[in-house]
Amino acid sequence: MMQTWYGPRRTVLATIIFAIVASGAQAADPCGVAGQWFDPERGAALDSADVIGAMASHRVVLLGEVHDQIEHHRWQLHTLLALHGREPSLAIGLEMLPRSAQGVLDDWVAGKLSADELLRQSRWSEVWGFDAEMYLPIFHFARQHRVPMIALNVERALISRVADDGWQAVPKDLREGVGDPSAASDDYRDALAQIFVLKARLEGGDAHDMDPPTDAERRAIEADPGFQNFVEAQLTWDRAMAEAIAGRLNAPNSSVKLVVALVGRGHAEFGYGIPYQLADLGVSDAAVLLPTRPSCDAVTAGVADAVFGIGDWREPVAQGPRLGVLIASDDGGVLIQQVSSQSVAEATGLAQGDVIVEAAGVPIAETGELITIVQRQAPGTWLPLVVRRDSEQLDFVAKFPTTF
Repeated sequence: MMQTWYGPRRTVLATIIFAIVASGAQAADPCGVAGQWFDPERGAALDSADVIGAMASHRVVLLGEVHDQIEHHRWQLHTLLALHGREPSLAIGLEMLPRSAQGVLDDWVAGKLSADELLRQSRWSEVWGFDAEMYLPIFHFARQHRVPMIALNVERALISRVADDGWQAVPKDLREGVGDPSAASDDYRDALAQIFVLKARLEGGDAHDMDPPTDAERRAIEADPGFQNFVEAQLTWDRAMAEAIAGRLNAPNSSVKLVVALVGRGHAEFGYGIPYQLADLGVSDAAVLLPTRPSCDAVTAGVADAVFGIGDWREPVAQGPRLGVLIASDDGGVLIQQVSSQSVAEATGLAQGDVIVEAAGVPIAETGELITIVQRQAPGTWLPLVVRRDSEQLDFVAKFPTTF
């Protein structure tokens, strides 16, 4: 699977956010246990029926996740089942797909598409990149019960542009209908500053330094236009998803009484992200539920309305073959926007700005075609590529490792 903006780069941020919460102060005590709901504010165990009953009375419930954790998605499915039993008039919101995929989701729920058609038409591998097998049980639940699904996100090109140039630099006709986000609260800005610093440390090879930013780092951050753009990119994500949720709740003749949204935990924790933007849109009745490790250092007061212990372990998810590039469709091929360090692509000699026009002897016109071919590669195999670089057409052979 190839690297995309919504794929492994999001994993880096999710890992950082998880580390920040895990090291947070004022951890609740006593701690939760696996299989137990827990109130992080009061430090008390909660009855499952009471939690679900209370959540079903809200208009919005955000189920946070770390995207590559399969156990988080199992927890989401079980929680959805319980909430649906209390409030059948619910819809499922998905950070995973942009608004352009809404028609595909509608066709899926209506039973018009196979799973393969759903993934292909929604451009799952391109826009999200995480293993679809972790999410498909939720999709099948929605179709079996005819539960509407909402594509909450925007195209990665919009987020990339905001991250590069800032929100105001994006022309209004390129904002996909997203309105001006409400400014980040001081607490959210502080949290994003910590993420920004830790991300820089991680990318610089100092993955073990999880200390808060120093005074010098904070001064440097505030003077760095890149940090402001980083904040505005996060706000754009939050606002887009909040608007999609509010839009479905407030649509004329809407039968939806509750939207349960599956989102990265960083968009939900402490009410900083989506809940903050929802309140600005007049939807103040939003709750946050999170899965967590059942230990004191994983539960911070105020992080959510309730947390659920899922066990202090990770189940590995098969990664599959990766070329190691950030890509986008281009005239007559697939444009390489970025090459990851120490990747197959780097070892092959591929470069930013190259356009892949052929793979394994097959002409390539869309990103999904290239992703499909790469995903078919077995360990230790070679993949012939034809690349357009400036005015030249070059031949390369990508050599995949013997293990993935």
